[in-house]
Amino acid sequence: MINERYPIGHYEALPFSENQKNKWLADIQFLPEEVERALLNLDEAQLHTPYRNEGWTLHQVVHHLADSHMNAYCRFKLGLTEDAPIIKPYDENAWTLLNDVSHLPVNISVTLLHALHTRWYFAIKDLTTTQWERTIYHPGSKKEMSLWYLLGMYAWHGKHHTAHIKMLREKNNW
Repeated sequence: MINERYPIGHYEALPFSENQKNKWLADIQFLPEEVERALLNLDEAQLHTPYRNEGWTLHQVVHHLADSHMNAYCRFKLGLTEDAPIIKPYDENAWTLLNDVSHLPVNISVTLLHALHTRWYFAIKDLTTTQWERTIYHPGSKKEMSLWYLLGMYAWHGKHHTAHIKMLREKNNW
């Protein structure tokens, strides 16, 4: 039986390799198209359906992806330009309750994802191995994370939430 909360499993860090880097970079580059395809022909009622009991609606998931990945982009830029910066955590659940999420259609965040992921991909696609080893510090998890670790985590994150959309579509035959 599929785990509704983690349909693709938990993120597992992998050692650096050129092959893995190229896969994760492609995940970053093409996530907006994947999200757009997953949402194709869903109506408002479907978009306002939670992907699991006590979970976010698909509408919230899409806006969350944009919010999360904007933070990710900033974390990468900070990691590339400062020495082990302390990043700012945020309350993702509280963000899903704000007016922009509750009132704007998902296409706004899909459009944002297209522009953001284009910038993000071009900012990181040619990093050196030394640059991938640069770190940020996350005070919420009390953990230093390399940019390499973050690349994998955010590649996973996009697939994770896209899987939520696909899972609900399949479950409800949409």
